[in-house]
Amino acid sequence: MIPVAEFKQFTEQQPAFKVLKPWWDVLAEYLTVAMLMIGVFGCTLQVTQDKIICLPSHELRENISEAPCQQLLPRSVSEQMGGLREVSGLKNNLDLQQYSFINQLCYETALHWYAKYFPYLVVIHTLIFMVCTSFWFKFPGTSSKIEHFISILGKCFDSPWTTRALSEVSGDNHKGPAAGRAMATVEASAGPGKASEGEKEKVLMEPEKVVTEPPAVTLLDKKEGEQAKALFEKVRKFRVHVEEGDILYTMYIRQTVLKVCKFFAILVYNLVYVEKISFLVACRVETSEVTGYASFCCNHTKAHLFSKLAFCYISFVCVYGLTCLYTLYWLFHRPLKEYSFRSVREETGMGDIPDVKNDFAFMLHLIDQYDSLYSKRFAVFLSEVSESRLKQLNLNHEWTPEKLRQKLQRNARGRLELALCMLPGLPDTVFELSELEALRLEAICDITFPPGLSQLVGLQELSLLHSPARLPFSSQVFLRDRLKVIRVKCEELREVPLWVFGLRGLEELHLEGLFPPELARAATLESLRELKQLKVLSLRSNAGKVPASVTDVAGHLQR
Repeated sequence: MIPVAEFKQFTEQQPAFKVLKPWWDVLAEYLTVAMLMIGVFGCTLQVTQDKIICLPSHELRENISEAPCQQLLPRSVSEQMGGLREVSGLKNNLDLQQYSFINQLCYETALHWYAKYFPYLVVIHTLIFMVCTSFWFKFPGTSSKIEHFISILGKCFDSPWTTRALSEVSGDNHKGPAAGRAMATVEASAGPGKASEGEKEKVLMEPEKVVTEPPAVTLLDKKEGEQAKALFEKVRKFRVHVEEGDILYTMYIRQTVLKVCKFFAILVYNLVYVEKISFLVACRVETSEVTGYASFCCNHTKAHLFSKLAFCYISFVCVYGLTCLYTLYWLFHRPLKEYSFRSVREETGMGDIPDVKNDFAFMLHLIDQYDSLYSKRFAVFLSEVSESRLKQLNLNHEWTPEKLRQKLQRNARGRLELALCMLPGLPDTVFELSELEALRLEAICDITFPPGLSQLVGLQELSLLHSPARLPFSSQVFLRDRLKVIRVKCEELREVPLWVFGLRGLEELHLEGLFPPELARAATLESLRELKQLKVLSLRSNAGKVPASVTDVAGHLQR
């Protein structure tokens, strides 16, 4: 007997692979198990029981006008009644060895090949179906990408940063009045989309009670932040690697086409030959010299069962073939080499989530057939906005207010100064140092001052050394009359932020950089007309002459 467990290796897969198996692949897998059971059961019967039993025909060869077994077919009742007579058993004078010889010889020569090998064919065809279904999970060129993708997908799905990012984005619209914040708290506690109208009305009537409740989203610790940062890097590299080709998409199509072709071949020859499984088999072999008989009537002992198993097998094959045909329809009816996160962008508000293509898109389409929540949470790690927020969060964890206070020093003018150099960004904790009077930023890329800048009420001096900075309008209004000294050093003077020339309370302006070679002779600079209190102007550049805009402040310049 052949145990079914021996065939497990053909379909054994990692449990995590189930996320890439749509419903039709799951149905096909159960059908193959059922077909394999039919084949193994038939093989077991074939091996453990007699295949065929033959008896010799006593009709002389020259008198035989029909097949030996035709005489055993049922006849009419009148014919049977008319032929009643006393009969006795026939003596064949054959021993056991001769019967065994005849049975084996007739099995090999008289029995149709389909009736002989039916269970073995079922097992072979089913194994081929199994191999075709799981081949892309085993082939090195595709299995490595699938394993890598599933590994990253699981980490992205379970990452605390995913929940925090989605919660922050969904809460961006509730940062205004207290009633808005209260509404967000109620919806978070009741689940998305489950807050009743009565609850909303109650919150709007009593906002001050809800504002005091603790936020639903917990902060990430440093370890979780570092893990999320590593995930962003993995997703970025994986996307570049997978989007280069379409081997997964091509492999899936090829194995599906192969299964469809095999389905039609199996269906055709089974329908043609299933009638060859008969209970009685006529056998004529030249064995008169060793047995005394040349004509035999044989009984195929398992014919009745095999015919039922064959029709059952054909039914399973038909259902299996329909799933394969539907798979082909799905493959060619939809643009599976392109995947759009449009619905995710609209739902989460992360408008910078890019669309993907090729194998990356194909795997995401398969993931949607399993659970679309996976792709939604995975999209968080494709967003640059989400990544920048994570970097900012990690930066805040690293640079606590206590650590920043330890770096405070008095500069040459006696102001309390904080100097930061070569950081990936500007920590938000800087704006908790209300005693800060001077801020020096060097080699920090893409600085955007948040509204929290207004907490630095004592800030009078700002140095931006190779640190391009953006300043919102509200912060411009705050600094316009407070900032006294600003230093800007950049590669080219045209990189100087325009808001610098609108600081009306500025007393010292220090600019260092180069003009482009074609503009060095003209040496044009932005208008300084707004700087009515400017007393010191320092310009270090390759200018061929003093810029004409200096005349705007020449009347009150002291140096």
